[in-house]
Amino acid sequence: MIMPLTAKHQKMSAKDLIDHGVRYLSPKDVLRARILALMKEVSSLQDLYPSTILEDDVLKSLTTALISRGHVLLFGPSGSGKTNLAKDISALFPREAYVVEGCPVQDSPFSLISADVAKDAPPCPFCKARFGELGFDELGEFNVQNVDPAKVPVTRITLREGYGLARIQGSSEVFPDYLTGNINLHKLEEIGDPESPLVLEPGKLLQANRGILLIDEVGKIPLGSQNVLLQALQEGIVTPAKSRETFPARFVAVCTSNISDLDNINEPLSDRLISVYVPYNRSHGKNRRILELGYKPALFMPEPFIDASIGIIEKWREVAGDHPELSEVGSNRSIIDLVQRTESHALLEGRKYPSREDFVSGVRNGMMGRIRARGGDSFQENSQIITSFLDSYLRPELLRWSKVCWCRFFKYIKERRDTAECVIREFRRIKDDPGMIPKIGESFQNFRLYVEYCKKVYNCGVEDAVYLFSIMYNEGLFEGELKCEKDEVV
Repeated sequence: MIMPLTAKHQKMSAKDLIDHGVRYLSPKDVLRARILALMKEVSSLQDLYPSTILEDDVLKSLTTALISRGHVLLFGPSGSGKTNLAKDISALFPREAYVVEGCPVQDSPFSLISADVAKDAPPCPFCKARFGELGFDELGEFNVQNVDPAKVPVTRITLREGYGLARIQGSSEVFPDYLTGNINLHKLEEIGDPESPLVLEPGKLLQANRGILLIDEVGKIPLGSQNVLLQALQEGIVTPAKSRETFPARFVAVCTSNISDLDNINEPLSDRLISVYVPYNRSHGKNRRILELGYKPALFMPEPFIDASIGIIEKWREVAGDHPELSEVGSNRSIIDLVQRTESHALLEGRKYPSREDFVSGVRNGMMGRIRARGGDSFQENSQIITSFLDSYLRPELLRWSKVCWCRFFKYIKERRDTAECVIREFRRIKDDPGMIPKIGESFQNFRLYVEYCKKVYNCGVEDAVYLFSIMYNEGLFEGELKCEKDEVV
């Protein structure tokens, strides 16, 4: 519970919190309460995680893990959205908190005045000495009954990086001191005792106290550092190597890992994390939403190019298998990159619209650019794999999604074959004489219907609609019988 902050309450004490009915909540309980409150306001679980588009069953698994007060491990293939999802979880965590004024690790005021809270979340050595009237050699004798709540100054802060929020990028360089803290040389010069808790500059685990800790690629952290993290998850405390005292480190941990690194996470640490598998989306519609989140067009991009780019990556995920150097080729980032590369080729050539050649080059370069080769020969072998794949699937995917684009319009005109045939005939006249484009509104009644459809669905102009139709026409879409199967409209 957060009290309204008025001028009267600019200066607060722990007694004020008690008088106003404020109660202590652990970080896990804070997040749980926030999610349950939001669930009454949102229409779907997806609304809780706006930057990450995932299947409903994944979101449900994750949300129940958080509500059950668990630390979570998000694992899955490279580029499936794990890091973005971790950031969305962090954004859910309330940013307002009451802390002991002047505490280096955001101690809860209740840790100093409640025996139950102190047992669950003990205060830091600095606050023990300050409010328990103890010397640093007597901290083990701390008793909350010796603390006057009215003399514990409280401030309401906004949690931010380094103060209730912390992030670790997993690597072999993450040493224990990075997690627990290092000696502040300026404070050491003042105090003179290198083992005094006052000289400690809080590390990432202490910075995350009272809030949330994000660990990207936890499997890349050395085992010694994983053991330090384990102590925090098990006991809610950390014992720095250069200190005689323990410090509070209570937070919600959200970790990510690629599948290939799971074996590097030691078993006791893994047991403390609720694993949530984050796969690629099965739904083309959700993959389309990922693209819309990450791609801001500079040119009009024809629908077949957009859907075919997504479809090619979806097909790659089906047939590519588990190849470590090609794992990134099927990522969500690739979906965005293929369309951006197509647009970039058109911009480079000074074209108003991306051509089919721009699309082919954009897809090829986008996929090649995601190869994680370990040498020249390796790159050549992987390039050949992608080239063979595109030889087999690029044209069929473009034809498929051109047909889908047409079928959407065909359904829009209620499958009237005579109208559809007139649209095609009128397009041929326009195609042979581009000077007729300005006269579409007057002289081409049926094609005008298609233009109006494009304006409504794609928010595009007359020339854009003509170019979009030319993409479908040039793929040979109208050479056979005009019909659409039900499953061709996505």
